[in-house]
Amino acid sequence: MMHNHSQESGTHYDASTDRMPRTTLFFSVHDMVGALDECLRALKRASVSMTRIESRPSKSVDPGYDFFVDVDAHTKELVQRVIEEVKKVKVVRDVRFVGSLEEEEEISAVVNEHAVPWFPRKVSDLDTFAEKVMEMGEELSSDHPGAKDPVYRRRRYDIVQKAKEYRTGQPLPRIEYTQEEKDTWRQVYTRLRAMYPKYACREFLHVFPLLEQNCAYGPDTIPQIEDISRFLKDCTGFTLRPVMGLLTPRDFLNSLAFRVFHSTQYIRHHSDPYYTPEPDCCHELLGHVPLFADPNFAELAQEIGLASLGASDEDIEKLATIFWFTAEFGLCREGTEVRAFGAGLLSSFGELEYALTEKPEKRTFDPSLTAVQKYPITQYQPVYFVADSFRDATSKLREFNSSMRRPFQVRYNPYTQSVEVLDTKDKVQHFARTIRNEMQLLASALEQL
Repeated sequence: MMHNHSQESGTHYDASTDRMPRTTLFFSVHDMVGALDECLRALKRASVSMTRIESRPSKSVDPGYDFFVDVDAHTKELVQRVIEEVKKVKVVRDVRFVGSLEEEEEISAVVNEHAVPWFPRKVSDLDTFAEKVMEMGEELSSDHPGAKDPVYRRRRYDIVQKAKEYRTGQPLPRIEYTQEEKDTWRQVYTRLRAMYPKYACREFLHVFPLLEQNCAYGPDTIPQIEDISRFLKDCTGFTLRPVMGLLTPRDFLNSLAFRVFHSTQYIRHHSDPYYTPEPDCCHELLGHVPLFADPNFAELAQEIGLASLGASDEDIEKLATIFWFTAEFGLCREGTEVRAFGAGLLSSFGELEYALTEKPEKRTFDPSLTAVQKYPITQYQPVYFVADSFRDATSKLREFNSSMRRPFQVRYNPYTQSVEVLDTKDKVQHFARTIRNEMQLLASALEQL
């Protein structure tokens, strides 16, 4: 369904000519395959042309959408015929048109009060992100090490096309890596693997050997994301999904709500194996993947994702900054030591060593302060935030998220892989019953210990 943030709406009626040069029809539909097509066919039966369409997640129909459609209905009789035809569509609710300035203002107020950015409701909605990348992917910037290498560029294009074509439920694409790509991987893998015991957090060190045992991690072979995704799902429910390049912060964070991590499959240019201007499979598979197998880190990542659903642009920026200082460049305390857990550190030889010296400033993780901290993206970080533990960071994040201005709460349903918006009494009561049943199970388990 098309989603447009145009603010234009309303009907302007010229009493002197008994004509309505532009009429905005408002209706709500249930989210069903073919629902919008049926509505458009109704407009065709009424013999009117559509000049604009806008959709928003519905406040009255869940799951569903509210539509605002401008049609060329020039008389009141034609407008009435349009309404009658649209009402015949079974999935449609609340059909009306804006027939006066007062009514236009009333509907605009309702829409603006509840308007939130579109967000995915089920895991298959992530398919809409397939071609929405900000940069990199198949197009390389002029300063990219592989920009002037036609063989590398063609290789990137072929790999990216697999991510572009992937849809939920399909087997994840397998890449037959070249020997040159494997040689690049070996150099990165060998050097980082030797540094991890000294710098990485205990959770990372616990998982990494399991990846070597179960997912073909090693210096000679680049692991396949299909194998890794299966392993992660068994551990925490997280899965991987191929991606063309850099997603917008909103789309990337939204995916985490479904315990889905978007991973690139191409590798940095062989001319400089120790440098990359972008996330590649070395960054994803060595830096990010291991901790998605840890339940406490997985919970922290999903908490950021859930908070991002329907969040304002301002709050998305704050959540993306929190992700930057945790999942990308986070440090944590282990007794009297500080260790690294951020992927940007665990996939960077130089910054991993630098971050754990006395040179940068280290502050205790506090979401309200972390969220507004400015940071550079082309040099080592001057400031890092240190979490007491993943559980503590998640607890603090939940408290921070409760202060956000989103007019509803959401929960993830792992059985249906969908997000439920808790915006009605019935939904909240159903959720309460679910919690009550879980508490009874917990009490019974405690009694048996």
